[in-house]
Amino acid sequence: MGGFSRPFAMATLPASSDTPARLSRALSRMLSLDDFEAAARRRLPRPIFGYVAGAAEDNQSLHANRHDFGRYAFQPRVLVDVSGRSQHTELFGRRYESPFGIAPMGISALSAYRGDIVQARAAREQGIPAILSGTALIALEDVIREAPGTWFQAYLPGDPARIDALVARAAQAGYETLVLTVDIPVSANRENNVRTGFSTPLKPSLRLAWDGLTHPRWLAGTFLRTLLNHGMPHFENSFATRGAPIVSASVLRDFSARDHLNWEHVARIRRQWQGTLIIKGILHPADARLARQHGADGIIVSNHGGRQLDGAISPLRALPGVVDAAGDMPVMMDSGVRRGGDVLKALALGARFVFVGRPFNYAAAVGGQAGVSHAIGLLRAEVDRNMAILGVNRLSEVGPDLLVPA
Repeated sequence: MGGFSRPFAMATLPASSDTPARLSRALSRMLSLDDFEAAARRRLPRPIFGYVAGAAEDNQSLHANRHDFGRYAFQPRVLVDVSGRSQHTELFGRRYESPFGIAPMGISALSAYRGDIVQARAAREQGIPAILSGTALIALEDVIREAPGTWFQAYLPGDPARIDALVARAAQAGYETLVLTVDIPVSANRENNVRTGFSTPLKPSLRLAWDGLTHPRWLAGTFLRTLLNHGMPHFENSFATRGAPIVSASVLRDFSARDHLNWEHVARIRRQWQGTLIIKGILHPADARLARQHGADGIIVSNHGGRQLDGAISPLRALPGVVDAAGDMPVMMDSGVRRGGDVLKALALGARFVFVGRPFNYAAAVGGQAGVSHAIGLLRAEVDRNMAILGVNRLSEVGPDLLVPA
């Protein structure tokens, strides 16, 4: 792993221009996950915020992911003693404090300084899982060292030798849960990135420089601090060796050549990987059955947050059919979850667990690890409050009988 040395580790900038008191005041104004998005829009340069917030083409799937939660209404029970309620949940032999975790998000370290570590640490302290993205700018070894128990999400390289090497690297680093994201045979049409000035590779320009200069807290606290302490960011986890820097033209080559991947590659990984294997990106019941047949331990129903196929069904709508096909295999979901009520609606439709992405990225940008912890606390409090009002004490009591069509 000699390729993971850190050049230029000679200078240190303050972690943030925010004093603890100022940060505390800022976080006290964050009353919901959506509040972090508005605050992050002000703090982040337009290209970085646009990359995180945007999706594919016309954003149909992005909007449907939120809209479809409104297709269901709760039908609560009353006069139930809920004084002993608990949202603890068991998943793959582990106990988590809440039925939600942090979804994998690429290049989080451009939103917040050491953003992947910040999110993973907060998740571990709060007793929930975080999934490190395969397109992170921080080496997977560094993240698991800081936050044991983190899951690793891989985008499979294009040839078996590189797949084997990446899987072996994750195992050697100490990861116990591998999440294969399988919904990217080709890169999506993300026009939103172009419109906001974000590109892959990241191309220096007057516009990009101006965006940085007009957001000095991000420029000093995230970008310049990263350059001084760790050098130019690279894609660290695409292969068994260090990937290309974010400004390199070879970045596109590194993320291509996946259109031939198939279920035989999953079978190959299953033979090699001794830990928990999860398939992410399932929307069709037939694929849930295939995942089970090929030895997956669980699946995540996901349309990639609307960032791949615009017009794809929302995970919430796909959930009941996929759950039926999955048998006893745990089914999780992501995309569009913003409230505790959303979490409970997904559980009522058969999900065992949900993952939340963009809001925790925004929380890291606004308040670092404290921001992520605050966001987790907000969502946890909503789940608890809604359980009480619904009249349930355990998540196992949350079923389709609590929902009606809106």
